[in-house]
Order: sequence, then structure tokens, then C-alpha cells
Amino acid sequence: MRIGFIGLLLLACAIVHSPDVTADSSIFELRTYTTFDGKLDDLHARFRDHTMALFEKHGMQNVAYWTPTEKPDTLVYLIAHQNEDAIKSGWQAFGSDPAWQKVYADSIANGRLVANIDKQFLTATEYSPAQNPEDVTGTGSPRLYELRTYTTNPGKLAGLHARFRDHTVELFERHGIESVVYTTPFGEGAPADTLVYLTSHANAEAAKASWQAFINDPDWGKVYTDSRNDGPLVKQGGIVNLFLEPTDYSPLQ
Repeated sequence: MRIGFIGLLLLACAIVHSPDVTADSSIFELRTYTTFDGKLDDLHARFRDHTMALFEKHGMQNVAYWTPTEKPDTLVYLIAHQNEDAIKSGWQAFGSDPAWQKVYADSIANGRLVANIDKQFLTATEYSPAQNPEDVTGTGSPRLYELRTYTTNPGKLAGLHARFRDHTVELFERHGIESVVYTTPFGEGAPADTLVYLTSHANAEAAKASWQAFINDPDWGKVYTDSRNDGPLVKQGGIVNLFLEPTDYSPLQ
């Protein structure tokens, strides 16, 4: 995987093989677009040919663009902002740009492309790996990414962070699971007690093998048991995962 990118943003940077980024100074924005039937290719074309360049023009850093392996008509992408103020100013400048307004109007001449947009702002944890985007972007074969969201029981997020920081990240590496970025939701209305993280695998077969080896590792078994001495950290049913494949235009491959 090669994400390079956070330097400008930590996120990108935190992403495996990403550009130089400073995790503690960037805010990531994770967006999921659900398209109308048959419109995903048109949405890809709009991003590839126009939107990405306009994002950069207005200070928004392109990090990664993916399509879920088991969720049709969907685009998931990650961009980064220098800080909280840059979020508002960047989107305002983008939305009012005549070039974007023309691109948008032309792209929906035969009907709107997007049926629904979900967005989430994220900040990197202190244990999120920092990498240089230039070391990653555009190099190597595309990898399979895995986006995971953990919702903890009340008051257990600090314990989950400690488990990842002190044990899980290292065990992932041992078993070939490449850490890209670890984040928590940011901003008004953001869910509490939540960890959102991104890893990558060489392919689906490697993902399956790595997870099996991780789960069967006696060191993980002990860490998991010890971390639950005062009760389980993660809520029952509190793990959601999504496998993602990079688009041909994604900086992070």
C-alpha cells in the first residue's frame, strides 16, 4: 500500500506508505457517497477529471479513494485539512468556484449522480504511524484496505487505545497487517467512545490468513484476556469493518 500523505496530513502519512504528514495537525474527512443506479462510473469520472484537482486548488489534500468490495454503487474517500478553520474555508471556496459549478452542472445533465452522502471528521491518535506520502503514493501494486470502526462500552475508549498502542499494532505487524492510520471522530456531534482505523493487506487471501494468525497468536490471547479484567472494552456487536479497493485515480494505492 502506498499512501503517503499526511505530512500535509498525517493521515495520508499515517497511511501505509504515505507522504510526509503531521498527524497531530491535520483533520481527516472520511466521506461515503452512495450513487443512483448506474451512476458510479460517472462519479468516478467527475472525481478523476475534475474534483480532485479542485480540492487541491482549495487546500484540501487528496489521500485515498476506494470502492467497497461488497457494497455496490458506493465511493469512499479520505481527504485531509490543515486545521479546523481550513475545513470551512476550503469547502466554501470549492462550492463557490465557477469551475466546480460548471463541472457539477455538466455532470448531472442526465440526472443526479449521488443519492446520499455520509461524512465524518477524524483526528489521528498519538500512536498512529507517521509516514511520508511521497514514499507511498503511486508506487507498488494496489492493496486491499480494511476500514474498521470500534464502539466501546462507556468509559473504555482509553483502555482500547492502550491495547492498540501497547500491543495490537505490533501484533498486526507481526502477522502482516499493515497499519495505515488510527483515528477518533472529531467535531460537534461526533460519536464518543469510538476508534476508527485503517489497515491494508496484499489481497483478500492475505487478509484472511493474517487475521487467522493474529487471532491464534497466544500473545494476542493473553493481551485480550488481560484487557478485559474490568469488563469488555468493545460493545457487543460494536465492530464494523469494510474492505476497500483503491480506484485507479487514488493517490493511495
